[in-house]
Amino acid sequence: MGLFSFIKNAGAKIFKKKQSAPQLSEEQEKIQGLNKAVTDLGIPVSGLSISLAEQVIVSGSTNTNADREKVILALGNVEGVGAVADNISVQNPEPESVFHEVKRGDSLSKIAKEVYGDAMKYNIIFEANKPMLSHPDKIYPGQILRIPAL
Repeated sequence: MGLFSFIKNAGAKIFKKKQSAPQLSEEQEKIQGLNKAVTDLGIPVSGLSISLAEQVIVSGSTNTNADREKVILALGNVEGVGAVADNISVQNPEPESVFHEVKRGDSLSKIAKEVYGDAMKYNIIFEANKPMLSHPDKIYPGQILRIPAL
């Protein structure tokens, strides 16, 4: 549990501008979009609850820290989100991953070389960030990735 900071102007563009008469408030539309971002990834989380204040506040329950971290990253790597307050409980806790902000010129192999000392371990980082990453080459500056301990 804690507060995780993200780059507010980087990430997936899931919030759309209003085009017709509003049926939901702007806040309700954002919460609906954030819920969809998590559920579309298929991350197993029960009792998912998302609210907005100065940051996105998320609660619920997952089986592993990996799933908890993926929910945090799915919400934080959205354009317009600057922080995620984590209130997710974990049923079977294991060591937490380190989060890494992608810089210009980074690749998963470069990050793996820095973190693990072996560029060929890039696939560990890729697998740890599925389903948010669809391909090892599809990362962008400002994105936050999970770097699991070996």
